[in-house]
Amino acid sequence: MPHLVWLRRDLRVTDNPALSAACANTGDVITCVGLPDAQWQSHDLGAPARNLYQRRLTPLTADLCALNIPLLMLDGATFADQVNGLQALCKHHGITAVYVNREYEFNERARDRAVDQALAACSIQVHWFDDQCLVPPQTLKTGQGGPYSVFTPYRRRWEASLREEFNAPLSAPARRPALTLAPARLTAPDDPLAALWPVDNDSIQTRLERFVARPLDRYQTDRDLPALEGTSSLSPYLAIGAISARQVLHAVLQAAPHALDGASDANTFVSELAWRDFYKNLLVEAPRVSRARPFKVTTETLPWNPPGEAFERWCQGQTGVPLVDAAMRQLNTTGWMHNRCRMVVAMFLTKNLFIDWRHGERYFMQRLVDADLAANNGGWQWSASTGTDAAPYFRIMNPVSQSQRFDKNGDYIRRWVPELAAQDAKTIHAPFDAKAHPIGLKYPKPMVDLKRSRQQAIDTFKAHQQDSA
Repeated sequence: MPHLVWLRRDLRVTDNPALSAACANTGDVITCVGLPDAQWQSHDLGAPARNLYQRRLTPLTADLCALNIPLLMLDGATFADQVNGLQALCKHHGITAVYVNREYEFNERARDRAVDQALAACSIQVHWFDDQCLVPPQTLKTGQGGPYSVFTPYRRRWEASLREEFNAPLSAPARRPALTLAPARLTAPDDPLAALWPVDNDSIQTRLERFVARPLDRYQTDRDLPALEGTSSLSPYLAIGAISARQVLHAVLQAAPHALDGASDANTFVSELAWRDFYKNLLVEAPRVSRARPFKVTTETLPWNPPGEAFERWCQGQTGVPLVDAAMRQLNTTGWMHNRCRMVVAMFLTKNLFIDWRHGERYFMQRLVDADLAANNGGWQWSASTGTDAAPYFRIMNPVSQSQRFDKNGDYIRRWVPELAAQDAKTIHAPFDAKAHPIGLKYPKPMVDLKRSRQQAIDTFKAHQQDSA
């Protein structure tokens, strides 16, 4: 009797625990994958991320066919439909066991509990595996036995755990006996970002190899410079599981064996993998953050400004603040934004414009090719001072000083805000500081006074904090 592997955000044959476990059996193995578009859209997952996922299915099908493992399509536009579709698929093919890598979001966990019940009623056993994190959620606890809500002690314990035990990535399964079952026919979507974000294995592996060969050695400095390619740019592939965090860490440790041991460029990059685990752990420990609620419940009643025109100008990169506009235009054009810029634009929206972080979080999910609820929610709540381990409300990044420091010559701004390309390296960061409109400059004046709006945000947070005490 065949075994079924249900693929979700683990779109690869190498280092796939569920697939490897299924292939350890002597029976036939088939796989299935779904495209629950209605559910994804209800989660604000936009076209860039959905297209990336769907395009990845083409090379995945080829990889599985090379192993004589067919990939079938699972019916269902919603999670509830998928539960029924999985039950029907198992019945049709006589499946006796299903192998699945876990997901950690609130609705996904509810769906998986329903899967357990539905398949148990059919005497089908479901085998669950942890795959997305280097250290599975709820593994690490504080000295008092509770969940971590501060990153630094979590990271120390996380690194210690990996120093004690880190298993190398699993090899791809061996080729299976031939099956007569034909794989599903797939149609790749028309994706305007396809050239920027290729989904074949060679391209993804090349990105990883190039990163550990060069930018990794300068990561601590170059990761903050948006004009450089100083980051790994692997986040879209981690988000859909085209590559695993284990594969990434393994490559880093091969290049820098002491990356888990202390301060270094490689260790700084490893901390980003720790942040990824930290935020996924938070989805399980505090499920309210999956449901558009702040981690700090006292911030739920902050008197945010209505989004209105100010939000639309922020979305379009027309705020009159060069670094903010450059970052938003990069996002709208490429589906990606430099990490430091993500913090800058988020603080500008939530502190200077004082607009509810949920509007920004939703827009990012709709536009990011690397859209991932845990990382996106965690980053937004950090910037808005509503989340775990968040930036204190009185520490607000100034987008002008940020660009002066990290885009000193204005190269990043010139690339994405061509209206300012002719400005010198001093003027480009704040072209209206001279109090006179530069002649011929077709660029808007700043929406808000950065200093005044910063103080207003601090005063509002402080008053709200006192009222909530």
